[in-house]
Amino acid sequence: MIAIDYKDSRPIYEQIVEKFQTLIVKGVFEADSQMPSVRSLAMELSINPNTIQKAYAELERRGFIYTIKGRGNFVSSGKEYLKYKVGEIQIKFDKLCEEAESVGVKREKIAAYILGKEMSL
Repeated sequence: MIAIDYKDSRPIYEQIVEKFQTLIVKGVFEADSQMPSVRSLAMELSINPNTIQKAYAELERRGFIYTIKGRGNFVSSGKEYLKYKVGEIQIKFDKLCEEAESVGVKREKIAAYILGKEMSL
């Protein structure tokens, strides 16, 4: 299900977060389905359970999963993911606009370009 790339410079927990995000977005894990337990996944990947716990905590922080005490971790509905992605896109767009405005291109021109109109200078 998940493979760790030990040549990757990113921490292992970040790789796990990214792979689970991808699996959730692609629908491999349906909403409200149970995630693998921390212990079983740690044994399967031969890594420390704390690393899995850290990855699950990050997934929960981002809204991909939720925890039910004593029962485990479950996949959230797509609404939380959508909020997360929209927030990321807004941050990127704001940075792009700041960069464009620093060279004299107004935000309105960028918005018009996004809407399919040619951007004139």
